[in-house]
Amino acid sequence: MSTPSRSSVPVPTVPSHPGARSDASGPSDPSAGDPLSRERAHLTSSRAALRAMREDVENLDIRDVTANWVNAEVLARQIDERIKALADLSHTPLFFGRLDYLHAPGADPAQGVGRGTDAQGEEDHRFYIGRRHVHDADGDPMVIDWRAPVSQPFYRASKKDPMDIALRRRFGYTGGDLTAYEDEHLSDPAEAATTSKLLQQEIERPRVGPMRDIVATIQPEQDEIVRSDLSGTVCVQGGPGTGKTAVGLHRVAYLLYAHRERLARTGTLVIGPNASFLHYIEQVLPALGELEVKQATVDDLVAHVEVRGTDSAAAAVVKGDARMAEVLRRAVRSHVTLPTETVVVVRGSRRWRVAAYELEEIVRELLDRDIRYGAARDALPQRIAHAVLVQMERSGEAPDDRVQDAVARNAAVKAAVKAVWPPVDPAKLVLRLLTDADFLAAHADGILDEDERKEILWAKPVRSVKSAKWSAADAVLIDEATDLVQRTHSLGHVVLDEAQDLSPMQYRAVGRRCTTGSATVLGDLAQGTTPWATRSWAEALAHLGKPDALTEELTAGFRVPTDVIRYASRLLPHIAPGLAPVASVRENPGFFAVRPVGDAAEVVAACAELLRNEGSVGLIAADARVPVLAEALTAAGLGYLGPGEETTQETRLTLVPASLAKGLEYDYVVLDEPSAVVDGEPDERTGLRRLYVALTRAVSGLIVTHAAPLPPQLD
Repeated sequence: MSTPSRSSVPVPTVPSHPGARSDASGPSDPSAGDPLSRERAHLTSSRAALRAMREDVENLDIRDVTANWVNAEVLARQIDERIKALADLSHTPLFFGRLDYLHAPGADPAQGVGRGTDAQGEEDHRFYIGRRHVHDADGDPMVIDWRAPVSQPFYRASKKDPMDIALRRRFGYTGGDLTAYEDEHLSDPAEAATTSKLLQQEIERPRVGPMRDIVATIQPEQDEIVRSDLSGTVCVQGGPGTGKTAVGLHRVAYLLYAHRERLARTGTLVIGPNASFLHYIEQVLPALGELEVKQATVDDLVAHVEVRGTDSAAAAVVKGDARMAEVLRRAVRSHVTLPTETVVVVRGSRRWRVAAYELEEIVRELLDRDIRYGAARDALPQRIAHAVLVQMERSGEAPDDRVQDAVARNAAVKAAVKAVWPPVDPAKLVLRLLTDADFLAAHADGILDEDERKEILWAKPVRSVKSAKWSAADAVLIDEATDLVQRTHSLGHVVLDEAQDLSPMQYRAVGRRCTTGSATVLGDLAQGTTPWATRSWAEALAHLGKPDALTEELTAGFRVPTDVIRYASRLLPHIAPGLAPVASVRENPGFFAVRPVGDAAEVVAACAELLRNEGSVGLIAADARVPVLAEALTAAGLGYLGPGEETTQETRLTLVPASLAKGLEYDYVVLDEPSAVVDGEPDERTGLRRLYVALTRAVSGLIVTHAAPLPPQLD
């Protein structure tokens, strides 16, 4: 007799669960009879094993194993990090799934498993899949890391391709308590495939606080991206709620697992659009046991000067244009002057002359190599010294490397280098370009037209770098100039989220941080809200320096309800023609309403209505409307937070300016005055994209309130 391919088992009905049986097509199930109790017992044992692992590390005595205090400090820090990584988070399930293989995968260490025996002494075909590896006192695994190869079928196996899996079991939790399970017999041809109820519940579970990991709900198409090789750069185009941010973060976690030693040397970095967004996602990687991944915004990367000024949209567009890279290159190289005088090096009673024409040949050769300005400047004295050594050898002397170094440090050589190839201060160079019309015209000739040059020139002279009111775009120019002088350090892997809002020069700044590594680029062309927003991923990847990157598209929406995404998708033909709309796969259609209101008090009333539900609530409004709404919330006695502040059970409402809504999610959203959101941007297209972002922040329900007419594109 066949049983349903999936059956979700709550606590009261465990004994009668039809999946609680011995599967004739696979290994016997020792949990038959009372499966949930046995699974709970395994959870208790696993937590005890994890606690023992942590205690073993805490009890390590390193007093006699280090040669000096430096080694002791390093080892102590590594032990402290290991202790933190082994923390048992009480409200985070230690394992979320189980795989029963038809045949034991074996004892290959690369599989992330060892060979053990189950309670009946049979070869172990059963593996519990969780957020980290846990082993017992004998070293046998009790929980397998989700990133291990043996765990992959949990995400990829299907009825069409079982991947040698007899049974896949998912677990349901309430807090940290295991309360339900659900079975799928992949190798039983009599059972039809159905949608996982537990998976759906986990996806649709209300959220309070920062972003959570998605290790229990990763879908096959997401898993392919997560496990793609370190050597390749991946670009992920994904609409709202498709999980692109989570995919990027889990890809970092996977790469650290698969290439830990290499990335420990070269480093990893997650780049987000703003501090609020980074605060929202900052707990995902630590929950997966990864504590060392750095986070930053692009502004953090290029913080060579203090940013105190702002640009007009037109000026920012010109400064962010990739053509500025050539302007800067010309300006840097303009400092090189071809020599006109002979260099005379005195050593003892001998004088050695390097003629001006020889010096010119050396300088031209370095210019032709097009190496960085600083590297060429460092090489120049050695080249001059080599020319002197050639003369010494011809005269019968036998100079060595020490003599060459001494000649390179000779005062006459230093003076010649300073005259021919003077040092360049990147900030001073950019300041001169922005304040000296003649200097800018000379190096932007044929690149920027006269109107573009006037747009970026500062109206008033500036005395010094410190007194200048630099803008964010100016800081990126300084970073480009800095790299022209001295190579920027490259990391092993960089994740760039909300990439669609970067300018070409910002892409170049990020690309410099992974020239010898790889990147994961995440974004949605429809959500670009800057005047310089990305037009195509091919163009963006070229600016990043990764033109051969693989581009993947995620179109299945897991977070945004069907009615909400369908309403927001009305804007797509106006903001991103040809882009595929997101198709929501949620069973719960969500709550959606459009309500005319008379004043801010009615908007507050809509917030209070949504707060009666479980989960977080975001009130999103045009930036100019935020003070009015803040006053109305205070008058109504409704407490609220700012974006980036962590919601709690006591305060679940966040007041969000539309300009900061990107990347954030709330269970319920009240979107105030859509027309004001559009009108708050410099042009209609950008305003509609900002509105698209704001409309798609809701996970369970959305109320759109308006006193003014709605934008006609939403009709």
